[in-house]
Amino acid sequence: MKKRKSNRLKGYDYSKNNLYFVTNCVKNNLCCLGCVIPVGTGRDLSVHNPEIHNPEIHNREIDNREIDNPEFCNSEIYNREIDNTEFHIPVMEYIVELNAYGLIVDEKINWLMRQYEYVSIHNYVVMPNHFHLILEIDSMRLKNKFSEGDSEGTSRDLSVQQEDIKIKSLSSLMGALKTTSSNAIHNVGFEEFAWHRSFHDHIIRDEKSYHNIFNYISNNPNKWHEDRFNNKS
Repeated sequence: MKKRKSNRLKGYDYSKNNLYFVTNCVKNNLCCLGCVIPVGTGRDLSVHNPEIHNPEIHNREIDNREIDNPEFCNSEIYNREIDNTEFHIPVMEYIVELNAYGLIVDEKINWLMRQYEYVSIHNYVVMPNHFHLILEIDSMRLKNKFSEGDSEGTSRDLSVQQEDIKIKSLSSLMGALKTTSSNAIHNVGFEEFAWHRSFHDHIIRDEKSYHNIFNYISNNPNKWHEDRFNNKS
């Protein structure tokens, strides 16, 4: 039997305190968790120099009087150079509208933080057929909890309490998330639902990487049309 290649970094302890970027897909990239929809014009981008975007326009000035002329709507005239005239180009914003299955995944991501107090989710997004998240494992959260809850306890008592709680590895945490979400989705009628067997992770090692990944997650719905997980892209 062919041995399955591991996606984890060999020799790395995935239960140690760190930040991890995780991506997991639905089996066969099936889009079953919701859909990406536009939410309006959003922000405006101002184009101060139309000639930059249309190098073939005529080099003729149009004064402000021409803008009020109906002839200005003619496409040939409209594509001529306009000096000192600002256009506002609407940029469509997109969000993910989760269905019942997607809402289950969303809830189970938040459940992960409630279930394991050393886990913190810094940012996440549930897409039509996958999710991205930044997960932090921080054992100090347990130490702080025990210190606040038992101020009279000795340091040895606190140490024993901490040792009673085993820090799960990233794979175990993702396994818990995938199992609980799959079971819940099966229970509401989608019995064929399954996650891709493995998941992709990236160890976040510096602030620049963290911010790039955080922004990537936040902007994921706007990039869905060109996402490699989008079967229609």
